[in-house]
Amino acid sequence: MPLIDHLFAFGFLRKAVWKFWYPFLTRRLREEEVLFLNYAYETEPPMGLTLSPADEPNRACIQLYHHVATQVDLRGKDVLEVSCGHGGGASYLTRTLQPARYTGLDLNATGIRFCQKRHVIDGLNFIQGDAEHLPFPDNSFDAVLNVEASHCYPSFPRFLAEVARVLRPGGHFLYADFRFCDGESGGDFAAWEAALAAAPLQLVRSEVINDGVRRGMDLNSARSQSLITRHLPSFLHALGRDFAGTRGSRIYNALAAGQLSYRCYCFTKR
Repeated sequence: MPLIDHLFAFGFLRKAVWKFWYPFLTRRLREEEVLFLNYAYETEPPMGLTLSPADEPNRACIQLYHHVATQVDLRGKDVLEVSCGHGGGASYLTRTLQPARYTGLDLNATGIRFCQKRHVIDGLNFIQGDAEHLPFPDNSFDAVLNVEASHCYPSFPRFLAEVARVLRPGGHFLYADFRFCDGESGGDFAAWEAALAAAPLQLVRSEVINDGVRRGMDLNSARSQSLITRHLPSFLHALGRDFAGTRGSRIYNALAAGQLSYRCYCFTKR
């Protein structure tokens, strides 16, 4: 098992690692204006979303956000995105799905400052905060979005409890993430499924999207590899390839072999 996996077995070390990694990435990638830190998605035949010229370079990542967020109609809703990264998804969804208000939250204060300067859009705001201690009153949002971030959290059940707390009755949790499902990491998958089943939320739909994510990774692989080579020190290249999901990386190969399960969910609060 790689060292990073051993570190992630301990919640407090997991949080410390990511608390360092994301600000480091923000500083390294700032000049490139990397707006998405998630993997990607593509259908067969291609999804064919109509995008502006400014959005087109991020098509594959945008399509993952679109697939997750359009499980319900967000028009006129109060939406929270937990772990919004560099804000690309928040910007796209605010501009195209027309929520009344969209709040992006992230633990990375450096990333939040980047978002506040880069994404100045009516109805969109960003706040620094912890996914396991959301700084909002009960029943604050009609929808909570979380894309490919919960595997970083020390206590996934605590996060789910917070999602349920801040959702209004009838609101929706729109969620996508992955877990390894074999070998030494298999316990993560079992714990993931158990936590989702025990959450104070009702499942509306679930979908395994391994093939779509792998096709999205293929689209992004060359650009991601170029960013890694130009902006990360050589000793971090392997971690960078896993993080970006480049073709041939451990994450990419596990996804293709079915050793990793990437899923998309919609839950509702009764």
